[in-house]
Amino acid sequence: MIKAGIIGATGYAGGELVRILTGHKDVEIQWFGSRSYIGKEYASVYQNMFQIVDAACMDDNMEELAEQVDVIFTATPQGFCASMMNENILSKVKIIDLSADYRIKDVATYEKWYGIEHKSPQFIEEAVYGLCEVNREDVKNARLVANPGCYTTCSILTAYPLAKEGLIDMSTLIIDAKSGTSGAGRGAKVPNLFCEVNENMKAYGVATHRHTPEIEEQLGYASGEKVVLNFTPHLVPMNRGILATEYAKLTKETTYKEVKAIYDKYYANEKFVRVLDRDIYPETKWVEGSNYADIGFKIDSRTGRIIMMGAIDNLVKGAAGQAVQNMNLMFGLKESEGLELVPMFP
Repeated sequence: MIKAGIIGATGYAGGELVRILTGHKDVEIQWFGSRSYIGKEYASVYQNMFQIVDAACMDDNMEELAEQVDVIFTATPQGFCASMMNENILSKVKIIDLSADYRIKDVATYEKWYGIEHKSPQFIEEAVYGLCEVNREDVKNARLVANPGCYTTCSILTAYPLAKEGLIDMSTLIIDAKSGTSGAGRGAKVPNLFCEVNENMKAYGVATHRHTPEIEEQLGYASGEKVVLNFTPHLVPMNRGILATEYAKLTKETTYKEVKAIYDKYYANEKFVRVLDRDIYPETKWVEGSNYADIGFKIDSRTGRIIMMGAIDNLVKGAAGQAVQNMNLMFGLKESEGLELVPMFP
């Protein structure tokens, strides 16, 4: 059995990690870390775990945890993992970080967009960006995986094949995305109160959202050019889900069959990416509670543009599910182990 520890187990992503790993036949959770609930029964924080998890929350001592487990998941705010990381820890245990601390290769870019000093930049180059469908082989040999962000996972997977094949003009790419409120975390914030969110939709982080450089960097690797794009997120009154609608100019005239063939080239054998049939467009409800990413597209011959659409569950494929997918690869397990979750409907 793989022994796992979770730091940040009482946040939404951490809670989803517990839910998924509890059903994973090859994993035993040893440590439910939560600075806010030390000594409190985990099932009293998440009552859905009553008589399922019989353990108390512990602190966030990564040095001590590294002596007890094989893998540590850090579902923590930006800066925590970087402040704890050292060679002694990495020599003993694999780390899957769900924050942004190791996602962006340029430390100056990270510090500019996140507004904090990076405490362990010496590990940035080693860290593997854990988008399994793109970096699978590198993930297998990694000690430190930077689990991608939720918006970024959806946005990158949706455009990646066309960026890689040079079919879209990257200078024209615009990403318009919507997320449920769980994407903002479990902390109490006035903008996330029911009365603020219900019967409402709003843009936020306009031209400043911190996932922007992550999307630009990864799609830059795919296209082989520097990418600068507009990314605008919106908050919608639902618990889970992300829908990204992306617009770009085509670099040449093309047909539905040609574009579909490109998507199939990259995703036909991917368990968790479903390219939908013609004129069927993704809906968040179709992926809720699952590790799937659904993708659809429409060529607009009138404008010479293509409209690409993707949907994921932000807490599963956008966070905990992807983290477990990375863990499976790192330990040589079946990649889908513990993740064959049928989407919930309605």
